Parts: sequence; C-alpha cells; structure tokens
Amino acid sequence: MVPQPREELFTVLVVDDHPLLREAIAGRLRSMGAGTVHEAASVTEARARAHAAGPCDLAILDLTLPDGSGLDLVSELRSLGWNRLVVLASSDDPYAVRSAFQAGAQAYLLKSASPSVVTDGVKRVLDGGVYADPTVAPLLATGSRVPGTDNTPRELSAREVEVLQLVADGQSNKEIGEALNLSALTVKSHLSRIGRKLGTGDRAQMVALAMRAGVIR
Repeated sequence: MVPQPREELFTVLVVDDHPLLREAIAGRLRSMGAGTVHEAASVTEARARAHAAGPCDLAILDLTLPDGSGLDLVSELRSLGWNRLVVLASSDDPYAVRSAFQAGAQAYLLKSASPSVVTDGVKRVLDGGVYADPTVAPLLATGSRVPGTDNTPRELSAREVEVLQLVADGQSNKEIGEALNLSALTVKSHLSRIGRKLGTGDRAQMVALAMRAGVIR
C-alpha cells in the first residue's frame, strides 16, 4: 500500500538565536503535527518571515534576542493577527511572565521545562487556552491583582482565586461547591463578586483575564 501523506495540523514560526534549541523545538512540533515550520534567529529575521508567510497558527519566541526585545516582537505579531503566541524563555521572574502575557502571549514556558510540559503548553494554546509553566504559576499566584475596568488594580481574595481556578479547570458551580465545601449559592456569590472586580460576568473572560494577570494557572 502507498503510505498516505501526513495531515498538516498547524503551521508555526520558531524564533530563537540558538540553532540547536530551534531544531529541537521544531522537531517536537513536527511530531505534534506541525507541517511548515519557519525559523528565525533574530527580531529582524522574524519580522521578515512573518511578513512573507503571513500569520501562522502558532509562534514560539524567546524574549532575549540579539537585535531586540522578544516582548516587542510579541506585541508586533499580535497586532498583525497572530493569535497564538508562546514565549519560551530562561527567566522565571514573575515580572517577565506578566509582561509577556500583557504583551499578548497565550503561554509562558521555561527552556528548562520537560518535553511533556512544553507539549502540554503548546496543546493548550492550540486549543485556544492560556498556559503558564507550573514552575512559575505559584510565584504568579502570590500577587492576586488583576486590572479592573477603570484601570485600577482589583484585589481578589484567596477564596475567590480558588473558585476561579476551579472554573478554569472546567468545574461546574456544584462541583466547585463540593470541592470547597461551599453551597452552590455561596459559589454563585463568589463568582458575582469576581465578575464585578474583573468587569465581566462571562466565565471564559474571567478566566482569561486572571490567567493573563498570572493569578491562576
């Protein structure tokens, strides 16, 4: 039998100035279904590839590049219609992580992460989700502040963070209540307060805002 060509699931741009790391990332992405993998070693090369190829399904970028900031590149690609941006960096500094999400990234992974963590993060982003490396997620959760609709930081209580994390995990109000030993009415009350603080009553938007701010994983 003639083997059938493998279906191309997604296209990707990998931006890093270390050739061996780029090759390793590209290989893992191909094993996950990536067909066309564009590579760039600098901001300049990435811009050229981006303009030539148009938005890919995914981009994986380092923050420290020889000719500029990866954060600026994240913002630029986002403005050009790239909707799935993953930062793969060396720094586990919470400020760097928050800055990446604020610039428009959907995931922050560490170069020291295991292949399974990288795969999980990429899959989450390809599915339209947001992901923070498990190593940095606890550091982010210590600062439970999210931007309010009036540009004033709003503080979420520890209990509200717990409730929102369970919402992000896909649990219903009843399941959240059982997990936290709360009534369904109390869970609903917590979600109402969270909604007021975040300026939205939509569960998906609540989760997205909190993930972007690094409050939940």
